Amino acid sequence: MLRVLAVDDEKPLLEELLYLLRSDPRVLSAEGASDATEALRRITRALESGPDGPDGIDVVFLDIQMAGLTGLDIARLLAGFARPPLIVFVTAHEGFAVQAFDLKAVDYVLKPVRPERLAEAVRRARALLGRPGQPQTQEAQPGGPAPRRPAAEPATVGAADRAPEQIAVELGGVTRFVAIADIAYVEAQGDYARLHTDEGSHLVRIPLSTLEERWAARGFVRIHRRHLVALARIDELRLDAGTTSVRVGSAELQVSRRHARQLRDLLMRQATG
Repeated sequence: MLRVLAVDDEKPLLEELLYLLRSDPRVLSAEGASDATEALRRITRALESGPDGPDGIDVVFLDIQMAGLTGLDIARLLAGFARPPLIVFVTAHEGFAVQAFDLKAVDYVLKPVRPERLAEAVRRARALLGRPGQPQTQEAQPGGPAPRRPAAEPATVGAADRAPEQIAVELGGVTRFVAIADIAYVEAQGDYARLHTDEGSHLVRIPLSTLEERWAARGFVRIHRRHLVALARIDELRLDAGTTSVRVGSAELQVSRRHARQLRDLLMRQATG
């Protein structure tokens, strides 16, 4: 199980990265740092406590272009330690790949981060933890020593199973978690999506298409290029002069022609059990 530190000075991107990492059952814990100074403070504390200490960090998922020290600067500083954490760079820029791998990076993940690509980076990092000089895991060393802190694993699996039930949002500089079950509909806003609940709305930097794929099993359906709706939250379906709309609470949302028939069929099935 991996203990992870994610570092990015763009908070929406950091929260999305943490959401994906915490959803991975191979990740024991995932904490965030929003600047290089905070990241170095946490990493120093981890190195001082030792690989098995309470503040230990196995992998740092590190942005490159940040205010002050860059991710490459942090990696160069860590290279001077005997047992530094592994480094995975997460960046929007392709041009630093050579420098990153010169610094022994485990992987180089481009933004926007795709869940399957991040999962591969986690797999590579976990496999490398079995190399000499690194902590051992059962996956990397079959039949070898048990993973560190095995007593924590059952609780961790439960946390990973629960993670997709919520989504992290930023509110006034404070991160909070919104239950997906409380979201009535989602509105596309460029590369962002606005989540609408009974209590208000929250902006997250996740494309609507990603949420459509991720939440299909939770009863969310696409009704328009701009809207994703929780099927159970639709109060009315309206047909008027060839146009279709739905009422979700106090909001009336247009349904595009390409989605209208599918939506009617789904609502009919829901009504008939």
